[in-house]
Amino acid sequence: MASISILNPKAEFAKSQHAFSINLAAARGLYDVLKTNLGPKGTMKMLVSGAGDIKITKDGNVLLHEMQIQHPTASLIARVATAQDDMTGDGTTSNVLLIAELLKQADVHTSEGLHPRFITEGFDMARNKCLEILPKCQISCFSDPASPGTLNRGILEAVARTSLNTKVHSDLANLLTEHVVDAILSIRSASEPLDLHRIELMQMQHKTDMDSILVKGIVLDHGGRHPDMPKRITNAFILTCNVSFEYEKTEVNSGFFYKTAEERASLVKSEREFIDMRVQKVIELKRKVCDKEGGGDSKPGFVIINQKGIDPFSLDAFAREGILALRRAKRRNMERITLACGGYALNSVEEMTPDCLGYAGLVYETTLGEEKYTFVEECKEPRSVTLLMRGPNKHTLNQIKDAVNDGLRAIKNTLEDECVIPGAGAFELVAYRELVKFVQTVKGRARLGVQAFADALLVIPKVLARNAGHDAQETMVKLLEESAKAEARCHGISPMDFVGIDLTTGEAMIPAQVGVYDNFIVKKQIINSCSIIATNLLLVDEIMRAGLSSLKG
Repeated sequence: MASISILNPKAEFAKSQHAFSINLAAARGLYDVLKTNLGPKGTMKMLVSGAGDIKITKDGNVLLHEMQIQHPTASLIARVATAQDDMTGDGTTSNVLLIAELLKQADVHTSEGLHPRFITEGFDMARNKCLEILPKCQISCFSDPASPGTLNRGILEAVARTSLNTKVHSDLANLLTEHVVDAILSIRSASEPLDLHRIELMQMQHKTDMDSILVKGIVLDHGGRHPDMPKRITNAFILTCNVSFEYEKTEVNSGFFYKTAEERASLVKSEREFIDMRVQKVIELKRKVCDKEGGGDSKPGFVIINQKGIDPFSLDAFAREGILALRRAKRRNMERITLACGGYALNSVEEMTPDCLGYAGLVYETTLGEEKYTFVEECKEPRSVTLLMRGPNKHTLNQIKDAVNDGLRAIKNTLEDECVIPGAGAFELVAYRELVKFVQTVKGRARLGVQAFADALLVIPKVLARNAGHDAQETMVKLLEESAKAEARCHGISPMDFVGIDLTTGEAMIPAQVGVYDNFIVKKQIINSCSIIATNLLLVDEIMRAGLSSLKG
């Protein structure tokens, strides 16, 4: 009888090889679900919610978040994989596949009686060796490595395209690649860290996915609230403020008492004058800056974007002056408007000067069904932009948004790492060959763990080949032969000559020539997290369900 049964007769437990079999089955279950998603040739999964809502995706992160995983080991692996995506924006599916394959390779040896500790020692040695190899596989993302200021746009586009091709069809991936790279380069600053929140992702259920555009400015999902306000303004001054143009109750409990109707009328008049004074100050500023610039058709316009409310009387006053006033703007847009147009936001009209105003070459309002959208374009050197995603339905829009998020993160990783890694399974092939050589220098039974790690790395190119409709074993033989020839030609590791898999033909190709790249940080995180999780699961020799019951009494 197990010790836990003495302590708790109701406890359930599994020991040694049975415990490992449970963990392996959970990992293989996730592997079987996600393996067909990997790569640009991967297939889709349809998720159906309890309410009947349908979501079609091949994004591993979305699948692991949306699926209801009840097995504790599978849930652990899923959390590790989604944490990888949260940190680096990619590598979710690869993470699950590699963990499952490491456990599968370890099972070959543990089933013959080898203690898991020797395998985990080999895994640790193999991981450290891979982390030594990884920096040698870097390709700089600068045109001239000696001058870090000159970015190689071609590499950035290739990185974005590699990521987007795994999420959407190739024509849309090519279109979004240009937009994503332009968006990143617009907000990039040498003196500040890259902040992806400066890129607004706006969805518009309209036209087709190929009509998605990049707006070098801001798109607001609301319009003017007065019919007489202008719908199109050129050379617009932008006032960004958080000022109430409607009478509000006091923040503390207070009351006003009056004895006669005249006193009440006087009180109402005072309240109105308080708001009218604010409106008049804005109108005076508008006249000051617009009249100074000149008249006629070239006369500048004036736009107010306010986070608080504007009452009908104030809207009417602004409309008579030809001012476009937007109220109840979202806070995130308030921050982006000043980055895109310049100027700064105000909390009071008391110290309002022309310096606080931003500028946009064109502001116009468009109506789509019952929704209004305001476009603020032609900004001078915008540091915030909007990616306007169009599509015929919500499913398409959500799919594009998931893909764009991954593309943006891929470029951000590239700029932070200042390098990329050849993709298409090239790194895994090189790491496999180096680990096979390394095995010869390892003494004792730990070498079995190193060999198991090397064999597990090949799961990535194998699954890529299988998903593209090619025979995995035949493809691997070709790739390993070509990889050996390339290494012999270069007399060592040369990232520009790494060999990967051409998914169209199943033959070997050179990723650096075709433009297929992966992120350095993604590969590094995959190697680290997969080996650690596989090691922990291997060293589990007993699974116990003996927690306290949640039932009272």
